[in-house]
Amino acid sequence: MNYRHDFHAGNFADVLKHVILMRILTHLRLKPAPFRVIDTHAGSGIYDLSGEEAQRTGEWRGGVGRMAEPFSPASEAVLAAWREALAAICPDGRHYPGSPLFIRHGLREQDRTAFNESHPAAEAALRKALPRRDDRLAITALDAYTIWNAQVPPNERRGLVLVDPPFESRDEFERLARGVKLMARKWTGGSLAVWYPIKDRAAVDGFEKAAVESGFPDVLVAELHTDRFDAAGPLAACGMLVANPPYTLEGDLATLLPELAGRLATGRTARYRLDWLAKN
Repeated sequence: MNYRHDFHAGNFADVLKHVILMRILTHLRLKPAPFRVIDTHAGSGIYDLSGEEAQRTGEWRGGVGRMAEPFSPASEAVLAAWREALAAICPDGRHYPGSPLFIRHGLREQDRTAFNESHPAAEAALRKALPRRDDRLAITALDAYTIWNAQVPPNERRGLVLVDPPFESRDEFERLARGVKLMARKWTGGSLAVWYPIKDRAAVDGFEKAAVESGFPDVLVAELHTDRFDAAGPLAACGMLVANPPYTLEGDLATLLPELAGRLATGRTARYRLDWLAKN
């Protein structure tokens, strides 16, 4: 695997992904029973926005770099958990957290998480970014798609599986589809959040169809398009598919996405999509 998230950290896709992640964690915290979060493609943990890689692409400037000015009060309520976590984890503003640090910030004493990262350098960086002594955390370096078979369902029976692949393999959507079907069979009541780039609409449509056929009763999809997507150009559109989302998530995103699409737009075709693929 050659993908390095250092070039893309804090971009528009990270903003969408992590805002949704923090909304889900906030909802899970409402009940006292413990939950578990499984992050199948955890990454390095934290990224230096002043580093050579981030400066070379400058993608963060079109993402977190545009988020400082306040949104409407209703949208700020949706952003609140993400903003609070970001300020607590990276108060200097020079770094941007990966999903593991957001997840750790959202855990309570009784909750647990499992981070998986198969790339040796990224796994080493992740271990360095996390505290050595935190019994709530576990780190593995397995093939990401074995995690759904090995760790699902967790003992807690409440929680989330977060899947954020690098999409270096041509069959990534096919592997994702198999994983979604596996999880629906093994943990129908668990929540699943899958991030994906939009460069091939047919591939995305095929993945959505597989998610609908998986057996999950509720499947929500949210897309953010900063411009017209182009398979040969830089990433301009991405999506999050959430199975068994919190009942509040649709309303949260209906409030935020119109403003977010406008704020992060890079072209006139910026837009968003929010659809139920399945609704019980």
